[in-house]
Amino acid sequence: MTDMLPRKPVRRGIYLLPNLFTTGAMFAGFYAIVAAFLGFYTHAAIAVFIAALLDGMDGRVARLTGTQSEFGVQYDSLSDLVSFGLAPSLVMYTWSLQYLRDYGPVWSKVGWCAAFLYAACAALRLARFNTQVGVADKRYFQGLASPAAAGLCMSFVWSMQNFGIEGQGLCFFTPILAVVAGLLMVSRVRYFSFKTLPVNDRVPFVWIILAVLIIVALTLNTALVLLALATAYALSGIVITLWGLRSRASRRRLRMARRQAQAEAHPHE
Repeated sequence: MTDMLPRKPVRRGIYLLPNLFTTGAMFAGFYAIVAAFLGFYTHAAIAVFIAALLDGMDGRVARLTGTQSEFGVQYDSLSDLVSFGLAPSLVMYTWSLQYLRDYGPVWSKVGWCAAFLYAACAALRLARFNTQVGVADKRYFQGLASPAAAGLCMSFVWSMQNFGIEGQGLCFFTPILAVVAGLLMVSRVRYFSFKTLPVNDRVPFVWIILAVLIIVALTLNTALVLLALATAYALSGIVITLWGLRSRASRRRLRMARRQAQAEAHPHE
């Protein structure tokens, strides 16, 4: 008799908690854009870092609560495009790149093209990441992650503001930073993802000391320490990639030398 009863249709919906964090990250990115247009560049840079914190929490909350969904994955990607693609590019443009127009129409185009290149590279980076989910090595990112690229650019803006250096005086350097950060996002440079850490609940004691030192340093000069960390991370991928290429070349030469030695030892075989 129970088999004859009509089954209740499965109600489709979205999970509230992780998507609240994603919405908060997108709001922080939107606020950064508004703050930049109003001239509050320090607030804009801080808002992007808040977006990065919220973005790092939504996925972990979803995994801990068992509320992962395809909707959440797509929504998170769109939020990242706003917070780490459009927001940093527009902050850099309003802070510094717009002043290139004072040097003629060609330089004016260089300014907004550099901002657009950064935003486009962020979109391409996110699209490539979405297509490689479940296939790529979780230990490494291919290309600089968009939150890390945004952190590099925004920590630079934040630090210069703290030093009293206006973006107008750096309008010839800012496009270089925007282009380099953008190209690193779409490059094949490998970056350690930290997703496999910690391996277990116990960590070496030295990691606790290092965490305390970083917290103290952030308290003394948050913007400058963030800039140093972001720069070091951006350079680390280049070092890892070059080291890997060198190691592969060394192994290739070693294999060729072994084959040559075997051929010389057995010339008639």
